Amino acid sequence: MNILPFIISGLGIGAVYALSGVGLVVLFRATGVLNFAFGAFGAIGAHCAWQLLEWKMPLAIAILAAVAVSTAISFLYGRVFAPMLSHRDTVVRAVGTLAPALLLISIMGIIWGELPRRLQFPTDQLFVSVFAVRLTFTRLIAIFLAIAMVVVITFLLNRTRLGLDMRALANDRDLSAVLGVRILYTETAAWIITGIFSGLAGLLLADLVRLQGTFLTLLVIPAIAAAILGQLRSLWETAAAGILIGIAEAVLTPISWISPYRAAAPFIIALAAVTILGGTAKAALKDR
Repeated sequence: MNILPFIISGLGIGAVYALSGVGLVVLFRATGVLNFAFGAFGAIGAHCAWQLLEWKMPLAIAILAAVAVSTAISFLYGRVFAPMLSHRDTVVRAVGTLAPALLLISIMGIIWGELPRRLQFPTDQLFVSVFAVRLTFTRLIAIFLAIAMVVVITFLLNRTRLGLDMRALANDRDLSAVLGVRILYTETAAWIITGIFSGLAGLLLADLVRLQGTFLTLLVIPAIAAAILGQLRSLWETAAAGILIGIAEAVLTPISWISPYRAAAPFIIALAAVTILGGTAKAALKDR
């Protein structure tokens, strides 16, 4: 059985998981919040893009609108609601993000329903051959974005004042405030960054798999698995873990007795990650 086509196919989905995991880690490192609403932020943005395309709006406007909507909702939660929970336990702050997730699922259900759709980009028709396997430009864009965003965020964290403030917050929030770090400004910036990540991930997954509110909201599960495998700290390890999760899901496709359940692969990997690396994740959460 030749699994090479499935490995190459899984690279695209894996890149989206990588992008999502990195978005979660950036926010967690700066604010201590594990954002369960990440997928919902991206889902509503992708639905807005689909609606604009239905209205015959240009693709570029639809994409920009999707990212803008996801980012605006993330900004709103991070600026208005997250500060109210900033001094609560880490688990409480994480559970708090379930409220916008459930609200957005309801809104998407009312406006668009739960009928599965797909975004279709012109890049779906373009491809390159890798070992005689077609790799569409959409999947290449997903891979490029995942790598580029990790590079950009690494530069931001290591070479800019904002990155310095984020790293200071990750170490000690109260001490950072004493030293003059602009807490609200820095945390809001982290919510904006994760909103951009969610918008891009939502668009890509709506094209590569399907556009459905509940499904895209659950994107957060493999993203959390990738983040845990990256120990909630390392961007590059998180990105690599996300890609491997996508490949693992894809290579199960040709196995007839597993294939109907392959969508559960990210959930199983998430459970295994929590079990195996539970101590590391627990330590990271305790540091917050």
